[in-house]
Amino acid sequence: MKKTGPTNIVLRKTIRELKKLSKQYKTAIWKAVAEELEKPRRQRRAVNISRINRHTSSGDVVVVPGKVLGSGNIDHPVTVAAVSFTKTAIEKIEIAGGKAIHILDLARENPRGSNVKIIG
Repeated sequence: MKKTGPTNIVLRKTIRELKKLSKQYKTAIWKAVAEELEKPRRQRRAVNISRINRHTSSGDVVVVPGKVLGSGNIDHPVTVAAVSFTKTAIEKIEIAGGKAIHILDLARENPRGSNVKIIG
């Protein structure tokens, strides 16, 4: 069978932009995230809030190449970038004082990808 990649138009645009930024700024992080997003949906990452809480400290910037789920609690402010979030995940991140943003927004804010952790 021929590989087709994601059929979601927004996701395809995100992957294209991340690859472009990776080439332009010579950063490997956005290329790695784009490659993770190209995988089939059933292989894409799903990360709970509790894991983000465990592996970060206050003020960290985190990228999840997939979906952020709302299981668990978070007790410090973190900026989380992902393709999608559950409603409870967004609520818990914002209650803790953090931000939930799309991956492309983070890539445009920080094209060099400095001080960004990939979790998942």
